[in-house]
Amino acid sequence: MQSIQAADPEALSQLYDRYNGILKALILRVIHNEAEADDLLQEIFMEIWNQAKNFSAQKGKPLGWMVTLARRRAIDGLRKKQAYARAEERLQTETEQQPDAWVHNATEEEITFSDTRVLVRRVINTLPPAQQQAINLAFFRGMSQREIAAKTNTPLGTVKTRLELGLKKIYDGLKELKDEL
Repeated sequence: MQSIQAADPEALSQLYDRYNGILKALILRVIHNEAEADDLLQEIFMEIWNQAKNFSAQKGKPLGWMVTLARRRAIDGLRKKQAYARAEERLQTETEQQPDAWVHNATEEEITFSDTRVLVRRVINTLPPAQQQAINLAFFRGMSQREIAAKTNTPLGTVKTRLELGLKKIYDGLKELKDEL
């Protein structure tokens, strides 16, 4: 830990090699999702690197500090996921309770949006399949990047890259169709 506090990246690498299995097992016991556990593990080691100055050998051993940090982060992640699920359920319930005319009222504005959707869909269909999937899950199914990573068993960084590249291609594709919009 002293080497990490002195900003030695090799020390962090050694610490990771030594303790990543223990911390990942702890995280998995809380969140039960391999992809989310991998992402959280990376975040925890970044936090260890960034917060190393807060570690004090007089207060305890490095493993105890790291376990406490990992456990807290895993519980926070689980609570956030549960809160999101509850909010999504409330939204679904509220939508189902609305009068049908409120939910399905085809106004002139909606017809215009429908035409726009056709053009956007045309551009999305030109994307590579992996980018299409990420865009569809994020924007048409309302999933977060973490949820997409978990659902597709894809690393979070890859999901973020696919969304970024896909959105850039959509933006560029829509610029070409601006006369039709």
